[in-house]
Amino acid sequence: MLYIVSTPIGNLKDISFRAVETLKKCDLVLAEDTRTSQYLFQAFEIQTPMKSFHSFNERKRENEILKDLRSGKHIALISDAGTPGICDPGAELIEKCRLEGLPMQVVPGPSALIAALSLYGLKESFQFLGFLEKKEGELKKQIIDMLYYPGTSVAYVSPHNLLRVLSFLPDIEVYLARELTKLHEEMLKGSPQKLLEHFENKKILGEFVMIVPGNQKEFTQEPHTLVQELQETFGIDSKEALVIAARLLNRPKREIYDNLHRSGPESGSHSPD
Repeated sequence: MLYIVSTPIGNLKDISFRAVETLKKCDLVLAEDTRTSQYLFQAFEIQTPMKSFHSFNERKRENEILKDLRSGKHIALISDAGTPGICDPGAELIEKCRLEGLPMQVVPGPSALIAALSLYGLKESFQFLGFLEKKEGELKKQIIDMLYYPGTSVAYVSPHNLLRVLSFLPDIEVYLARELTKLHEEMLKGSPQKLLEHFENKKILGEFVMIVPGNQKEFTQEPHTLVQELQETFGIDSKEALVIAARLLNRPKREIYDNLHRSGPESGSHSPD
């Protein structure tokens, strides 16, 4: 049996009785960082052996873990904080267990994503983008997805990437949650420029949950105009703008390309792959 166990995101008192009970009864606990999880184990007198299971070794260890699960061992999967399987190591292991029909149970609990949305006050649908990318091209695509999405957009931002992300955002309303469940928990709100000024000359620690309200930008349904708008606003080439426009309009790339071609050569469009 594989147990997917949520652990506190900051305040140790947020752990559930069931989570502690599960961690104590398992044969093995897979931890993202055993040094980090050791504090939790010491606080609740958990003696179960731990084995590291992170992005650099998960593929190498998966076969061994699957073998143990097939033999009937009880194994718990935890991350450094929050709910495993969401932007954490373990997603592939969970998928393989599901494909093999191996039994799994979730032990729910703290989640930075849900905690931030509760503090924000969600009234509509939302999309979760995971961690925002460091590469400029991929980051721009994610930002475009957020700005044109009709509902609320949520993403994780690493401390090393925060200033870069804010510098790429246009003049919109942004919420940043950090230190959730801790003494200095806060939800910051403001324009990207205002938030950049707030963090200027400060040491940025910990991960952030960024929330962008929906309908920050309304887009035209006319492909030619939308492609031009994407190019001018985000500095992307016509081919990339065509692909994004097709996704936003939920129309085939070939249809968008043909529309641009009919609009004239000034569109500078490239044939889709």
